[in-house]
Amino acid sequence: MTIAEVSRTYDISADTLRYYERIGLIPPVPRTSGGIRDYDEESCGWIELMKCMRRAGVQVEALIEYVNLFQQGDATLEARKALLIEQRDQLAARMQEMQASLDRLNLKIERYDQGLMTAEKRLQRLHEEKQKS
Repeated sequence: MTIAEVSRTYDISADTLRYYERIGLIPPVPRTSGGIRDYDEESCGWIELMKCMRRAGVQVEALIEYVNLFQQGDATLEARKALLIEQRDQLAARMQEMQASLDRLNLKIERYDQGLMTAEKRLQRLHEEKQKS
């Protein structure tokens, strides 16, 4: 696929794709005899992985390190696994923090709902009392 096709398919700009390759976030993309990037299935797999990891908040530096380790071959399997475990643990901790924040917001909203219901009931009683008079 051309860079334009990959850009459309993965909703990522061509500039970002070039940048990812330049900094080593994805391995070098195969090129045609004319030097044009020709994204193959493996290249697209790396793009999908990096998009997923970046959405999860994984640091660019950690991902570059992962790609470097991958390119060194099977001797780095344990190091790659350790890096992924570390990133997973950091993500899980962030998710716990976010869940705690969400729980707190939900509680605050619930209190507002309870307060509004109380105010509405008070208004309803006033309206009923007015109707009786």
